[in-house]
Amino acid sequence: MTTTASEPTPLDPVPGAATPAPRRCGLVAIVGKPNVGKSTLLNALVGQKISITSRKAQTTRHRITGIRTRPTPEGGGTQFVFVDTPGFQTRHANALNRSLNKTVLGAVADVDLILFVVEAGRFTTADAKVLGLLAKDIPVLLIANKLDTVHRRADIAPWLAQMQAEHGGAQQARFAEFVPMSAKNAKDIERLFAVCEKYLPEQAWWYDEDELTDRSEKFLASETVREKLFRLTGDELPYTSTVMIDKFEEEPPQRKGQKRLVRIAATIVVERDGHKAMVIGDKGERIKRIGTETRQELEKLMDCKVFIELWVKVRSGWADDEARVKSFGYE
Repeated sequence: MTTTASEPTPLDPVPGAATPAPRRCGLVAIVGKPNVGKSTLLNALVGQKISITSRKAQTTRHRITGIRTRPTPEGGGTQFVFVDTPGFQTRHANALNRSLNKTVLGAVADVDLILFVVEAGRFTTADAKVLGLLAKDIPVLLIANKLDTVHRRADIAPWLAQMQAEHGGAQQARFAEFVPMSAKNAKDIERLFAVCEKYLPEQAWWYDEDELTDRSEKFLASETVREKLFRLTGDELPYTSTVMIDKFEEEPPQRKGQKRLVRIAATIVVERDGHKAMVIGDKGERIKRIGTETRQELEKLMDCKVFIELWVKVRSGWADDEARVKSFGYE
């Protein structure tokens, strides 16, 4: 009886072929209490704005995935899949905050690495509470962010030594590494990539090389309206205000060289009549500006022409209503 050699499978090495360069890919969660700079850090890591930022705490409400692929000339490289989470709520237990906390815990349950973000030089009781919720079997890096607000970087050394003594010893090691940095500093971001890379497993990339986020343009439109809303109302407007997209329609270019047109209708939901008047502004000036700034940013983000209409509605107590929180798109 004669036998023939079996054909090579895709896993078999092809004789004479070069060994493919290794690729790494993994999930990296960005976690911390509200307003420590998580969204700014995500945008810097991705290299483009995909998560909204404002001075107001609790701006991020959803799990937002940002993707950054860093290939090597040999065909290998690393794909970082970052997950930006809402700031964990430790003070108020309304339906909205319970939803936000559920989003945080869901995001960190199955990741390869956690970036635990605090303000450089500060580690508060709220920080400790969030840290206590994280799984013990996932490596955690302490990201001492906003280093640009510290007068001299050397001033942070005693605090870092204290953090290492309390959280880095052999008995109670909670942080795999300590990374003082500023999300606004390109060299710090580059250094953070190098630190994160070694924690990600060798495996094929999950997304195409040029993808930046798994969120839809409709979602980005809603978030952009909400960012402009908070930025232009300052601390006057409660964080419970939200935005619903009522219409998101695309029209293809009418002729060569034209950009597509996206028509958006959105409703800003507030809790009181006084808040509605605040959003509209004197003779409608504030809501007009919210719309103009949203349109300009979306045209840049989505590379299209945008036509946007904004409305304001009052829905008292929605943040305490489980059913309404879900109907507004929260988990």
